[in-house]
Amino acid sequence: MSQEAGQPGQPGPVEAMMAGDAASRMLGIELVDHGEGWARTQMTVRDDMVNGHGICHGGMIFSVADTAFACACNSWGPVTVAAECDIVFAAPARAGDVLTAEARLRSRFGRTGLYDIAVESDGRLIAEFRGRSSELKMPV
Repeated sequence: MSQEAGQPGQPGPVEAMMAGDAASRMLGIELVDHGEGWARTQMTVRDDMVNGHGICHGGMIFSVADTAFACACNSWGPVTVAAECDIVFAAPARAGDVLTAEARLRSRFGRTGLYDIAVESDGRLIAEFRGRSSELKMPV
């Protein structure tokens, strides 16, 4: 896994953020790899993540995409949060599917960033997520 700017032997901003991310940990979301302006996360859909139709709950798909987004937009160093997100579901995911979300920077301007995140399973597009980030003026 890539490590961004920081002292040798010290975690970069993405690793530090993920170390405290209890929500992603609870869902089994793992950071696969990342670099400046991009990140890849993965999550296996568990039986307790499906809805009443037997397909993965949309909130779970949103979560794996949102974690990739958070990792990509925090890769630059300053604390950055989501300002706006939307998602389009393209295909259902089911229990046992491994979801991979890949976030990519589209544009940075001022303290704002625009990122596109594709969520796939076994080469199948599950969802497209777009996020607008905002860099905080002061650390949290």
